[in-house]
Amino acid sequence: MGAAPVPVPLRIDDPRQIAGYPLHARIGQGGMGTVYLSRTRGGQPIAVKLIRREYAGDPAFRERFSREVAAARRVSGYHVIPVVDHNADGEQPWLATRYVPGVPLDAALDAHAPLPLPTTLQLLACAATALHAVHTAGIVHRDVKPGNLLLTAEGPWLLDFGIARAAGTTTFTTKGRLVGSPRYMSPEHAMGRPVTPASDVFALGLLAAEAATGHHPYGRGNGLAIAARIAGTDREPPALDGVPEPLRAVVAGCLAAWPARRPSAAGLAELCAGAARQDVRDFTGWLPGPLAAEVTRVEQALAGLSAFAEAPTVRSLPATAPLTVTDSEAQPASEWARRVRRDVRPAP
Repeated sequence: MGAAPVPVPLRIDDPRQIAGYPLHARIGQGGMGTVYLSRTRGGQPIAVKLIRREYAGDPAFRERFSREVAAARRVSGYHVIPVVDHNADGEQPWLATRYVPGVPLDAALDAHAPLPLPTTLQLLACAATALHAVHTAGIVHRDVKPGNLLLTAEGPWLLDFGIARAAGTTTFTTKGRLVGSPRYMSPEHAMGRPVTPASDVFALGLLAAEAATGHHPYGRGNGLAIAARIAGTDREPPALDGVPEPLRAVVAGCLAAWPARRPSAAGLAELCAGAARQDVRDFTGWLPGPLAAEVTRVEQALAGLSAFAEAPTVRSLPATAPLTVTDSEAQPASEWARRVRRDVRPAP
């Protein structure tokens, strides 16, 4: 059974600060770059993503990155992890977002799938609400996938909107690297056609089906094989037999072959709220016990870092509160010189 990812110590070759933000730990690493845990002067935790050097050497990428991240900073709303700072002009571009301790949906599905129906309906409703905010700002996410949804005690959160667009996800590869996530592409994206907000809704439908059943609705295989099946969905629709009602009808609408037949993100949120027959904004006990324990372990790891032990917790902020980022002094990272212990004190 998989475990929730917790912050881990910096490596010898990791930077100790980025543009004045002290780095305290690694959060993760992906195709775009490495993510580090830092904080604002007020002690609020933030995640700083340092973009890979191969992207940094591409002037066209830098231009797109600056434009798309600037647009992403205009997005605000419930269940959206905001971008609070960025720089496209340095040796390596970077961006900073609010950090919320939680478990990425991909890790949750690896360890705990299928998820209960009420959890899946809340997940889909809140993710759709977040996407509505993104779409209202004129942005198409383009890379809605389990790794870009974070499950926390305060509900699910969407991240990395606009960043995939900066990488140029209109094709499968850029500089020999796989860009985007073929397993979660819409038919029009898989066929190289323009993507729209409806493409993001299709991806949410895929996530919901997988969360509810534990398997992808287009079957097994590598990403490109699944993308090929998705591209032919008008001839061979997805298998939704294992998706329980009333979720199945909602997912079927999201996975319509033609974009115009899919609900909007706002409409999808309303459909899920109606199907749930409960307040989808009440997150008391919304996660099953083992998954809630994984979230608690990540919270405890954050609380165990001396840089954050006495700082206000992220729960003290309203869901849409902006962060004021004014750090200008580099701080040593010696307080996180060893691995996170399992016996750190509980989060306040």
